[in-house]
Amino acid sequence: MIKLGIFLLIPYFYFIKCEPNIPIVITTWNFKNSTIKAWEVLKTGGTALDAVEQGASVCEAQQCDGTVGYGGSPDEDGETTLDALIMDGKSMNVGAVGALRRVKSAISVARHVLEHSYHSFLVGELATQFAEQMGFPVESLTTPKSKKIWKKWRNEDHCQPNFWMHVTPDPRQSCGPYSKITSRHQHSTIDQKVDRYNHDTIGMVAVDQHGDVAAGTSTNGAKFKMPGRIGDSPIPGAGAYADSAVGGAAATGDGDVMLRFLPSFLAVEEMRRGVSPTSAAETAVARIAAHYPGFMGAVVALAKDGTYGAACHGIHQFPFVVFDHSAEQCRTERVLCS
Repeated sequence: MIKLGIFLLIPYFYFIKCEPNIPIVITTWNFKNSTIKAWEVLKTGGTALDAVEQGASVCEAQQCDGTVGYGGSPDEDGETTLDALIMDGKSMNVGAVGALRRVKSAISVARHVLEHSYHSFLVGELATQFAEQMGFPVESLTTPKSKKIWKKWRNEDHCQPNFWMHVTPDPRQSCGPYSKITSRHQHSTIDQKVDRYNHDTIGMVAVDQHGDVAAGTSTNGAKFKMPGRIGDSPIPGAGAYADSAVGGAAATGDGDVMLRFLPSFLAVEEMRRGVSPTSAAETAVARIAAHYPGFMGAVVALAKDGTYGAACHGIHQFPFVVFDHSAEQCRTERVLCS
């Protein structure tokens, strides 16, 4: 009697573990020097929080594009004020300042709000008082260049463009002071150019070697803004957002519109659902464009594993800078806009 044996062929599955692409830092626009500084912090074992603060500080000192730091984007009164945010994705703590006066290091003041107060957001003159108590020097943020820009706008261009509407005299032709009017079918169009040289922000997201995520922003806001105006940059979830369990995102562009949609928060939540950083950024931008098709803006998104992406609207293409171990120098990547 012959016994037949039954042999079961059991396939072998080989699981390849993909190492995360960390540390890594991404930065809005073509702000390479800031990205290089952040990478220097990361590659030597520094924290994502330190990388974001020190990287953005470079742009503040170098007055990137005239839209970050002192001496740029004077408001209606000719004064430059600063907005900044820094968020720790490990603790979910935030420090922010808005309309900061006479202190150059806005993102470092925001870091001090995070680490030396139970508050999250300080604004205006009282933010300056806090900064002075923390040892920051107080000095004018006006420069001969910013004063010249403001004088031309005020005296030669008759305060054009500006951000007033439904007021008299006609803000499209005259300077203020203004008073409100009730006939709202008049004077409602703002001819304000929005591009990288206006309404711009340095937004930065980093993941360090421990997998912790941080994000931050710094800007001097919209050129010729109404005094006291704060845009999206220092608003958590709008200008930037970070969660070490997921990743981070940062936004740049028309802040008065973008802050209404919390695009950075939305991008992170999309990544939490498992979509790619590129798809997450596209969703965040599309949400805004559906309501404001004329807006200009962009979102960069970085997952905790080091994958990243970006999306934009209202310009031809949007550049952003990446630095990781895959290259010996930072690289500028570009995405076509909707």
